[in-house]
Amino acid sequence: MSDTEGKEVSDKEKEHSEEKEMDTAKSPKPRKTPPSSGKSSPKKPGSAKSGTMTPKSPAGSRGRATPKSKGKREEIKMETPAPEEEEDATLPDHCEPIFLSSKTQTIFSCVCDSDVTKENRFKIIPKAAILEDLHNRAGVCDFHPIKNKIIEYPGEEFLLVYDRDFKFGQNFYICFSEETKEKLLHPPKKEGEVVEGEGGVPGEEAEDTTVYKYVPPQSKEWVSHGSEKEIKEESVVEMRRRLKVSVRRKRKLFGAPCKFTDRNVGDAKDGYVECTSYKDKTFDLQKIELDKGIQAIPWFMDSGTQTEWKYPRNANTQYYPREFSQHEQQEILKKKQTGTFMDGVCPRFQLALQQNEIMDVFFNDWLNLGEADNTFGSKADNHLKEYQSFADLQFSKEKKITDIQWHPTIKGIVAVSVAEKLTFDERIDNASKVIMTPSLILIWSFTDPINPQLFLEAPDDIHSFQFCPSNPNIIAGGCQNGQLVLWDISAHADRLKQPRGGNRNKRATVLPGFEDPNALKTPIVRYCAVSSIENSHHAPITDIMWLPDHVEINRMGVPQENKGFESCQIFTCATDNCILVWDTRPTKGPQQQQQGAKPKDKDGTKNPIGVPDTFKHLDLTWKPMLKVHLHKSEPGGDHAPTKFSIAEKQGDRGALSKATDGGVPDKEASVTGGYFQSGKPGSGREKRTLQTVKTHFFVGTEDGEVVYVDWMPQKDQDTGKIQTPKPDFYHTMHDGPIMTVQRSPFFMDILLVVGGWNFTIWKEAVVSGPILQSAPNPIRMTSGFWSPSRPGVFYISKVDGSVDVWDLLDKTHEPSITQSVSPSAITKIYPHAVSHKQHLLAVGDSSGTLHILEIPWSLRLPAPNEVTGVANYFEREVKRRGFVVQRWDFREHEKRELEAEAKKKAGIAPNVLLTDEEIEYRLKLEYQTYMEAEGNFLRELGITKEEEPLPQTYSVTQFLSDTGTQRHRNSVSRYPVTGFISD
Repeated sequence: MSDTEGKEVSDKEKEHSEEKEMDTAKSPKPRKTPPSSGKSSPKKPGSAKSGTMTPKSPAGSRGRATPKSKGKREEIKMETPAPEEEEDATLPDHCEPIFLSSKTQTIFSCVCDSDVTKENRFKIIPKAAILEDLHNRAGVCDFHPIKNKIIEYPGEEFLLVYDRDFKFGQNFYICFSEETKEKLLHPPKKEGEVVEGEGGVPGEEAEDTTVYKYVPPQSKEWVSHGSEKEIKEESVVEMRRRLKVSVRRKRKLFGAPCKFTDRNVGDAKDGYVECTSYKDKTFDLQKIELDKGIQAIPWFMDSGTQTEWKYPRNANTQYYPREFSQHEQQEILKKKQTGTFMDGVCPRFQLALQQNEIMDVFFNDWLNLGEADNTFGSKADNHLKEYQSFADLQFSKEKKITDIQWHPTIKGIVAVSVAEKLTFDERIDNASKVIMTPSLILIWSFTDPINPQLFLEAPDDIHSFQFCPSNPNIIAGGCQNGQLVLWDISAHADRLKQPRGGNRNKRATVLPGFEDPNALKTPIVRYCAVSSIENSHHAPITDIMWLPDHVEINRMGVPQENKGFESCQIFTCATDNCILVWDTRPTKGPQQQQQGAKPKDKDGTKNPIGVPDTFKHLDLTWKPMLKVHLHKSEPGGDHAPTKFSIAEKQGDRGALSKATDGGVPDKEASVTGGYFQSGKPGSGREKRTLQTVKTHFFVGTEDGEVVYVDWMPQKDQDTGKIQTPKPDFYHTMHDGPIMTVQRSPFFMDILLVVGGWNFTIWKEAVVSGPILQSAPNPIRMTSGFWSPSRPGVFYISKVDGSVDVWDLLDKTHEPSITQSVSPSAITKIYPHAVSHKQHLLAVGDSSGTLHILEIPWSLRLPAPNEVTGVANYFEREVKRRGFVVQRWDFREHEKRELEAEAKKKAGIAPNVLLTDEEIEYRLKLEYQTYMEAEGNFLRELGITKEEEPLPQTYSVTQFLSDTGTQRHRNSVSRYPVTGFISD
């Protein structure tokens, strides 16, 4: 059929449809056919077959037409499309999720939201193209984890499906079965669907020729159900007085002529400028959690839905309850319907109460499913899976990773610090190369494993850093030269929060050929404050920690309440025998800061290189507020700390409930509040002292010693100086530098210490030694970390590139799992709970690669009552340690008795042993002799006079009368003494 003939047929069909509608509307007695009737209306010229009925809406046949053109029936067309069926939430069979980076998407022409969209999700990729990409890019290729399945696939083409909403964890999933591929590309037709070009097919909807007549509604009498009261309450009533405005004009201006002219809006400064309002979807406002009091109501309800809350808004709603009056309540109780309702409900209510007594209705059965050993995942799924890896060929290659930190609030963001693999002598020899090489902290995002999101520039290699717990945009780091550095990444926070990668921010308004070449480059953030060199550490900073936001210490080490709830103090340690405490708040008032501030530049910019002035008051003048010097109990040097751990935990504010007023005043207290608050200087008298905060903490040293010391300085009795007291105890239990000192997240008095070729577990109340000590391992250990979800599990990394997983409830003499992760030595590990169903383990090695491993189900989900079982195990070990110490004391006492007996038999010692009273008496005689000699010496010098009474003496008769035993008489006669005055 030609186009002209098609148009003519279409016009005839339209005219025929219009005539049919007009005849139907003019028909005085329309014939009605019930919808449920199986009979069909008589055939009409141009209508469909008699076996098919098309239902008509009350509005007529608009939107549906079934004309017959040349013996063929057209498909039924509807104005409103059928609702789309919900997609199945389960992954199709023989499919596997896969993450494709932007580079891979460009290679295979499957760029997200461009080549593949939500409507067009499928992409066919030849098998030869994937094999060629595997050959060219090898391990960098995104198809490398499923290389074996791709090679074994019998077909020649793969089906790649775009998962826009990340329903199955990644942005794509690939099909490995021809049958599943056909089902996805050509889904089977459901029953009842109409196939184009077929007529009278079973399952078709029958044509309905029923003509509906419109019957106008009839007005009824108004019946009140009490809604007018609610309408009256919800109506807005003016409660305030209206404002009165008086406008005055000079008398001479009355009746003055006015002249109006046209002008351009842009010619005048006060012209009209239109500023249309719009919703800023990227707006992010950090607010402190507020506690607001509202009117007391009998009850409250909190409910939620499964809707996605994309744009949070601050909103609150307040209502007051509407209750029945006493008269209304009595009338309701007197009604017969109320009694009937109560009679029908009481038996069911009594049955529910009986069931609540028999069984626990609050018991959660879902938490206890899948705990048995015979369930899926307990035995088979017990190894660490490679999830992702990060490596930068320019800035992290051939460098060692010194520290790893997960972002506290944004998921999928991890930061690593790298340093040169040089000894002290090699660093001196290659000083020029080291100075020219930038020292950076790399911040990676899971959305872009190729390019880092941010670079944090430092003056020297960073060995330890940490995010601020109260403000994650603030980062503190310790350098190789002993300086402390602060960064502020608030200006780049939006880049980290973008869900699909920060380097994909392409604006559609940019013309082709005028793109910014620097748009996709990773920004470098310069540090905004660094401590002064003369007041910093004199060795590399090996550990750093922010003090919790509810605690602060003054210059005397007294823990006090932090009213601003902003973490503002930092602990750092280095191998220069001291631990320093730093305060990030300014030490002067705001007026003094303004007077001492430098004038702005001519153009008005404060920071020409774009450095934020958050900590401008600390740059190059920062000094520590407290110094904890680690002295040894005996002469021979001091302790060189490498790691430390304090008892106070971030988020645990139980110490505030037991705070006491009247703490130690701090005359040099800094400004209270957060980083950006500029109030008057605070006073120590206004802050409460936290009595329950422990000032003792554990320190690991370079010589393998575990030291327990108090950071609060005390006055030395010998010298009279205020200095750090000597340690309460220290033990040398490791044969190498200690690399980890970490408290258990479930038991704050249990610590894991890793160093040298073994690890130990300590309890804070046990001073005799560790409660558990491992046997020496043939391979040196480098780091350790407790599991965030299981109290009896911890991870140990080693020099050979393997990770040991220890489970105290399974084995205590050897690790439960040993898995090789990297060919290089592992330097740092850090597990992190992304969600309840996914835990990741970050592993950094000495070659600059960050490995992300997925923790299996068996190491993620705790067993029933595991916390109680591990606590009982630690309690048994404490009792065993106490028994061992008791046996040591008993053997030592027995050894001394045997030595004394041997000396007695050999004639070395006297036959008669002195008692405690006799020993005390002899000491008193020695002291009396010393006092007499001192008195004689002072009289010879003329300092004292003869009239002064002599020191009291002790006669033999008085001693004998006091003791009253013949044994003492014999002792005195056997051991003659001097200085007695006879009676």
